[in-house]
Amino acid sequence: MSSGGAELAIDVHGLNKHFGSKHVVKDVSLQVQCGEIFGFLGPNGSGKTTCIRMLCGLLRPDSGSGTCLGADIVRDSAQIKRQVGYMTQRFSFWDDLSIRENLDFISRLYDMRDRGRAVQQALEHLGLADRSGQLAGTLSGGWKQRLALAACLLHEPRLLLLDEPTAGVDPSARRDFWEELHRLAARGISVLVSTHYMDEAERCHKIAYIAWGKLLAQGSAAEVINSLGLSTWAVYGDNLVQLADQLRDQPGVKQTVAFGSVLHVSGTDVEALRSTLAAAAREHAVRAEQIPTGLEDAFIYLMKDAPPEGEQPEGRAS
Repeated sequence: MSSGGAELAIDVHGLNKHFGSKHVVKDVSLQVQCGEIFGFLGPNGSGKTTCIRMLCGLLRPDSGSGTCLGADIVRDSAQIKRQVGYMTQRFSFWDDLSIRENLDFISRLYDMRDRGRAVQQALEHLGLADRSGQLAGTLSGGWKQRLALAACLLHEPRLLLLDEPTAGVDPSARRDFWEELHRLAARGISVLVSTHYMDEAERCHKIAYIAWGKLLAQGSAAEVINSLGLSTWAVYGDNLVQLADQLRDQPGVKQTVAFGSVLHVSGTDVEALRSTLAAAAREHAVRAEQIPTGLEDAFIYLMKDAPPEGEQPEGRAS
């Protein structure tokens, strides 16, 4: 993990972006250290992709300022693009070309001098060498993901911007992908990754949560959780759905969330919540015990406390 005084790969302040009448990114400021994996979380339509595109020079912010890899995000977008690997939500390959042919074509787009060496290194590094002749269109989601990452790394970028890279990929492939991200970070490559998965968020050095264009929280997972001051209890027993409905308006209860056969009940008034759950345990013959607040509990609470201020999420396009 990067130290507090490390060089910043991303340092932006007050970014804003409108699409017509919709204000999709609102005064976003964030910092990502070199060699750090920074998780970007939020619901669909929250503005994550728009932020990423502004950071890598694909979109010009309406206002705000900052640097990416030491270059100004407004004036030096061409310089930034040459040092960034950007992996979009959808894998964009030529299905009727092999893995090697796809990578060779991409290396031509970068006008790389020693294309053959770069392609071979990418194939070997991502475990694709034995499949190099396989058509991209026949690959599973996990192997397409590896090919996409190999393409991002061909030109040896200093920063990776990954937009929901593991969506639709099986758990084993997701685990392998994250192990590779940590190896890249250990080499000093910075990673900004958007994700919906809480287990992935917990593998990041830092995280930021955005909803309706606003950055609601950022820091390590522990810092984000602790900043909310939530006390969380796990309730075990029968008829938990009905119990959740009854608890929602009770003293101390801020939210109730079902996790399989367990009900999580959270609030900021510890004593009021304790008293309410003690009464519920006596009345409904359930068992309640205090547990550490989890990241998913925290994010559900953030969403609950973040009204859209009259605006609706703008949908998948963001």
